[in-house]
Amino acid sequence: MKESIVFFTSLLVLLLAMPTALVLAHGDKRPDKTGILLVAFGTTVPEAQASFKNIDAKVKAAFPGVEVRWAYTSKIIRNKLAKEGQVLDSPTVALARMADEGFTQVAVQSLHTIPGEEYDYLLETARAFSGLPKGLKKVIVGTPLLSLPDDLNKTAEAMMAVLPKERKPEEAVVLMGHGTHHPGNSVYPAMQYIFWQKDPNVFVGTVEGQPSLDDVLAQLKAKKIKKAWLIPFMSVAGDHAQNDMAGPEEDSWKSILTKAGIKCEAVLKGTAEYDNVAGLWVDHLKDVMSHFK
Repeated sequence: MKESIVFFTSLLVLLLAMPTALVLAHGDKRPDKTGILLVAFGTTVPEAQASFKNIDAKVKAAFPGVEVRWAYTSKIIRNKLAKEGQVLDSPTVALARMADEGFTQVAVQSLHTIPGEEYDYLLETARAFSGLPKGLKKVIVGTPLLSLPDDLNKTAEAMMAVLPKERKPEEAVVLMGHGTHHPGNSVYPAMQYIFWQKDPNVFVGTVEGQPSLDDVLAQLKAKKIKKAWLIPFMSVAGDHAQNDMAGPEEDSWKSILTKAGIKCEAVLKGTAEYDNVAGLWVDHLKDVMSHFK
């Protein structure tokens, strides 16, 4: 409790100090040193790291010579990994380290799928660090995968291009998103509409938001679908994909749909493992980097 109070008090002080800090930073004569901070929710599933490795490689190829750092927004995941000997910074710690090491401007790229609660937190953190005297002159955050209307269309096109080649037209594709109670959840119904314009047998469901699995199941039954391909609509094929989507438990999506008479085939591959989808995040980062000298 005390740690939380100290953190939020410190953050408030930083936010209140921002107008002055921005003025002081304006006259900062230090030579610019640019860095990139890639920020994901995180995962504890080793196989899911393939997504992050793919993004990391693409970013380094796009910006040779620029140092790339990583941070996870999930404290629960960071703590679990720490117990296994893997230390991952929070965005706050990562930016503080970079400021201490002499970076003057940092491009922070959100690897989240939608602009939800985690992204809001990331924006506030970046604002608190940007323009501090003798710290980071400028911190700019790149938007999540699905932010602007054009992002939604590009992502739908990219996902349609990587659907299983062996899938038949009468077979459904069920994309599992995370979902949230945040207003950002509205992206998922919007994506459902866009996918239906391309293929009426592609469905979007979420674990914790809308559309729900019940919504998807009702649509599958109405269309008398006999087989469905289950695919994560998340950057990584982590715990939700491994267990909630394709796990053997009775409440997994695969078990529920199978019980309803729909044969299921799961694809355990996060969206960031697909080069064309990962490239969309890199494009967002390029937009940020264009604002730096």
